[in-house]
Amino acid sequence: MKKWTVLSLFVASILLMSFTLNKKKKVIFFGDSITQMGAGPGGYIRLIEDLIKADNQADDFELIGAGISGNKVTDLFLRLEKDVLSKQPDIVVIYVGINDVWHKRLAGTGTDYVKFAEFYDVIVKKLQAAKIKVLVCTPSVIGERKDNSNEQDGELNMYSNWLRYYAKTNQLTCVDLRTEFQNYLIANNPSNEEKGLLTSDRVHLNAKGNLLVAQAVWKELKTIK
Repeated sequence: MKKWTVLSLFVASILLMSFTLNKKKKVIFFGDSITQMGAGPGGYIRLIEDLIKADNQADDFELIGAGISGNKVTDLFLRLEKDVLSKQPDIVVIYVGINDVWHKRLAGTGTDYVKFAEFYDVIVKKLQAAKIKVLVCTPSVIGERKDNSNEQDGELNMYSNWLRYYAKTNQLTCVDLRTEFQNYLIANNPSNEEKGLLTSDRVHLNAKGNLLVAQAVWKELKTIK
């Protein structure tokens, strides 16, 4: 009887270890309408899933979209517990900043530079306190002119510079979408068009934009252990 008990415990422990080893990494994408749309058909989150399958890692990741249209960094802070911490993810991808800049001119409700940095830091610290790894994304574009002549390029560059510095200082993985988009537009926008290359309306991603984001994020996401 004791032998069977020992054997049963041994088998149970092996099964438990197997389950633990095969547990998928839960990744939450935390952001605004770009991420909300990214969770839909053809969106960048769904395209990352395709890249994961192509790399034979489909059993390693579970991707969850947590984007809400119009969100700024303050909105992310307010719904952090409900939409992220309560789901106990392993990794959180933060893609925010467009509305913080864009809405200053669009509706007068953006987020100033200092406040953006303060709220962003609080979000990251809360995630880290919960043992969650963080992947930081710089904001992409508000207009696709390649020569920094879009109305809010200066502010986007300023916020992106801070995020690069913050990520480096805090040893966080950073997906520099701002640079990825700028480099693409320099190479592919000879007529200096405002939209239509990576976005449909100067901000929201078209098919090529979603693919660019998916490839850039997956390149860094798969390095996080």
